[in-house]
Amino acid sequence: MALRKIFREFMKKRVLSPPLLTARHCSSAAATKNPHSAKKGRLLTGATIGLVIAGGAYVSTVDEATFCSWLFSATKLVNPFFALLDPEVAHRLAVSAAARGWVPREKRPDPSNIGLEVWGRKFSNPIGLAAGFDKNAEAVDGLLALGFGFVEVGSVTPVPQEGNPKPRIFRLPWEGAIINRCGFNSEGIVAVAKRLGAQHGKRKLDETSRNPSSSTDEVKHGGKAGPGILGVNLGKNKTSEDAAADYAQGVHTLSQYADYLVINVSSPNTPGLRMLQGRKQLKDLVKKVQAARDEMQWGEEGPPPLLVKIAPDLSKEDLEDIAAVALALRLDGLIISNTTVSRPDPVSKNPVAVEVGGLSGKPLFNLSTNILKEMYVLTRGKIPLIGCGGVSSGREAYQKIRAGATLVQLYTAFAYGGPALIPQIKAELAECLERDGFKSVIEAVGADCR
Repeated sequence: MALRKIFREFMKKRVLSPPLLTARHCSSAAATKNPHSAKKGRLLTGATIGLVIAGGAYVSTVDEATFCSWLFSATKLVNPFFALLDPEVAHRLAVSAAARGWVPREKRPDPSNIGLEVWGRKFSNPIGLAAGFDKNAEAVDGLLALGFGFVEVGSVTPVPQEGNPKPRIFRLPWEGAIINRCGFNSEGIVAVAKRLGAQHGKRKLDETSRNPSSSTDEVKHGGKAGPGILGVNLGKNKTSEDAAADYAQGVHTLSQYADYLVINVSSPNTPGLRMLQGRKQLKDLVKKVQAARDEMQWGEEGPPPLLVKIAPDLSKEDLEDIAAVALALRLDGLIISNTTVSRPDPVSKNPVAVEVGGLSGKPLFNLSTNILKEMYVLTRGKIPLIGCGGVSSGREAYQKIRAGATLVQLYTAFAYGGPALIPQIKAELAECLERDGFKSVIEAVGADCR
């Protein structure tokens, strides 16, 4: 009966309406007004209806875990249709679908050896969705339900801004890469705060109604976003002359909803932003943002951890300066890394490589992992690092962890692989840990640096 209920909800919400990918970043020349779009829509509708009917027949004969596995695998069938859409249209559809719950929900427990605790917060697994997908915090619950251990929203700017002119997203499918120059398109902190506040209130009400007698001392996975951890990535407005004031405003408005905060000083698409990574500039900035956070009133759990997201295009001296600032100011963590302005092979041979913007995806993996390893050594393993850049498998997530990452983020691989990639990465990571004799993620952190 429980399975039938799941399926009825599935039918009611039309789970397989166009949810399943993030911005399937296709060449921006693809126009949404294509005369064949109606035909494509009919094909997509027919395919999804077929999947739903097949699921209905299947669900009556299997257990919940098996059906959940089937549902995630079925999303692979829809992926090719998203490649036909304009990237920002596909992205908008994906966010909207996740916000409405039209995505698979992971009901299987994570492998026990990939759970961990960081900053006093319990993560069911170390695999997170990087900032950039859910820029305006519209789909937090839906994305966490996919099985991510944490989701980072943003970047959020104080004042709403459109970002850079379109087209601004370009796909390189053969290289498993994306070039974007979005430029912090954001609805602003007021809109995001209202949304997070409403989600937080609803979640608390649901928890109270479900568990009226539960102990507040009970240790549970998750944080302020319920079943998972929520990070809020803060940006500055393009025309702002006071970066510190922008970030401080974000802290004052959004930190009450965040399990951790991120100062993004590494996007290549906002003029002058990366200059804030210099030793003096970064030190002054972090001090002011920490002060803004610490002047607020906090309960027993204290203020949310503060992280800085850095670029991969940094010299040895730059990395040493950042490490020195992070250690001196007791920064809570670093995210390594953002997109790169370089065009390593084989991307350099692709005609799309001439587009201005940050490159993400598989070609970024080696560069970002080398920077990660170097930063782990420079910080002597004293600061939690989030490895981001080019991760598309559990093996690569494991490589990031061995290079010094406590947590791992992905985005571009999710764009190409869809929801089915998430359980696959977690299972592969658990296998890698077990194979090499590690009982937990924490035991493996920095193994290649010892």
